[in-house]
Amino acid sequence: MPAPTRLERWYRWSGTHTGTIDAVLAALLTAFGLLVVATSEPGWWDAVLVLVLSVPLAWRRTRVVPATAVVAAAAFVHLATVPTVSPVAPVAVPAAVYALAAYGPQWASTLGLAAAVAGGALAGIRYLGNIEDRSALGMAVSAVFVVVFLAGAWAFGRIRNLRLEEMANLSERNRLLELEREKETELAALGERTRIAREMHDIVAHSLTVVIAQADGGRYAAPQHPEEAVSALTAIADTGRRALSDMRSLLAVLREDGPREFRVAPGPDDLDELIADLRGGGLDVEFTVTGPRRDLPAGTGLTVYRIVQEALTNVLRHAGPRAHARVRLAWLPERVEVEIVDNGRGAAALVEPRPGGQGLIGMAERARLHGGAVSAGPAPGGGYRVHALLPYH
Repeated sequence: MPAPTRLERWYRWSGTHTGTIDAVLAALLTAFGLLVVATSEPGWWDAVLVLVLSVPLAWRRTRVVPATAVVAAAAFVHLATVPTVSPVAPVAVPAAVYALAAYGPQWASTLGLAAAVAGGALAGIRYLGNIEDRSALGMAVSAVFVVVFLAGAWAFGRIRNLRLEEMANLSERNRLLELEREKETELAALGERTRIAREMHDIVAHSLTVVIAQADGGRYAAPQHPEEAVSALTAIADTGRRALSDMRSLLAVLREDGPREFRVAPGPDDLDELIADLRGGGLDVEFTVTGPRRDLPAGTGLTVYRIVQEALTNVLRHAGPRAHARVRLAWLPERVEVEIVDNGRGAAALVEPRPGGQGLIGMAERARLHGGAVSAGPAPGGGYRVHALLPYH
């Protein structure tokens, strides 16, 4: 980045030291006026008018209305009492008019313009109209000249005022945009945390449920059927490895450095393997597919997989012994339908709702995220039913 130029450094410094700059300029103007008065015919009244005309300019930006009012009052008093122009009036009065238009409120700016026009016309006639005994036309020209001069100072002040308002609006807009970006970042972080929590729940709940079911089955089968216990241990090891791989892939997004691990998100094509694992855990599952296979976005495909996974995990955990589940995947013309029905618990589901606080919430959130919907509740005649509809796009 190139170093700032002298002009840029001056603008930066002057923007933060406006009071100091105004005070120095007002002091210089006051000193000049007092010096002129002292070298001419000294008069205390002239010195007082010099002070009242020039000193308030030190507050022309910080206390613009009071400072300009004092200068205007002094100018009119000077106009009425002194027959010659004050040495500071040609600078102090236009500076005050400019400051009022640039930094003052609209009402004060308008009032200041009217006072400048009236006072300028009178000053032009009184101080310039008597040069070489001018005619009425000459005095009118002098009056117009002073009025135009003061009106020009006021116009430049208004331009400055509009520029300052534009800069203030841009600053406010940038502040609001920054707040909006911060809010979007917070919402994105919240969404990502929610997604990670949802994935963690699905992975951990399903894996631990399968591991527990396999471990219980292996423990009961070990005394009489050791080979089944070995098969259960193998299934436990395979399930643990897959869960560990899924956890590593999921948590990799939280790392700021180091290599990240990525896995292809599971989808409808992975349901056969999922159901086979659950069958190995002792769950009787019937799986049917109807309709021609359709392509799904990755997010929708993962939602289908997670809904089936969560529903069957709940069946394995809560449907009771000898539970039977039916999984139906229907490829409809405009959307995919997923239905999971089990015959466990029956009417008990009405008294003691299925746990799934987080699981069922996760299903609904996933479906809404992709424009679909999920319903879950006791099935007619007993058991529990989970039903989901998801659009293809």
